[in-house]
Amino acid sequence: MSSRSDHERLAILVHEVRSPVAALSAIAETFGDSDVEHAVRRELARLALAACSGIERVVTDAALASVRLEEVDLGALVRDTAAAAALTGARVKVQVATDLPPVEVDPLRLRQALDNLVSNALTHSGSEDDVVVSAAVDGRFVLLSVADRGAGVSSDDQNRIFEAGVRLNPSRPGSGLGLAVARAIAEAHGGTLTVESAPGVGATFTLALPLRTS
Repeated sequence: MSSRSDHERLAILVHEVRSPVAALSAIAETFGDSDVEHAVRRELARLALAACSGIERVVTDAALASVRLEEVDLGALVRDTAAAAALTGARVKVQVATDLPPVEVDPLRLRQALDNLVSNALTHSGSEDDVVVSAAVDGRFVLLSVADRGAGVSSDDQNRIFEAGVRLNPSRPGSGLGLAVARAIAEAHGGTLTVESAPGVGATFTLALPLRTS
């Protein structure tokens, strides 16, 4: 393996462990509160185990094109993504369609993609604005969307932002890897990741996953 590919792999590894580590830190802080009810503690423990599984997968298998398909409740996956982000104090809302079917995906890889999209949205949103994570069916696809009310992205930049290392505003935190990782995971599932945006109106990133045909 070349030194360049080693460097890229390490950069992705460092980037991708940040979200689950942040979730674990927030969970530990909340868990230590003596006023937390037993049912909430059980849910925190479940989220902590999910974060640990995510870290293990990233560390042992950094190849984003490597997917292990299983039938997944995407509504539950979306809710877990939002719950983990909310533990850090983020304002995240969830909208899940009632007719959402089970879909064969890699839950850990898809959670990576959603974590990156939510993190990106939070970085570009105001502290008082909600980020909305939604899941719906559209024909032969399940659509997972993350919407923010940030500064938006011009049409000239909407392809560039998916390139690894591209940061439109260097003054904001980030490495420029999150959207590239999310798109790679979408494509590994035979899906797409697109953005709909305009300056001043925020951005909606949509991950489209094909439904299994019988």
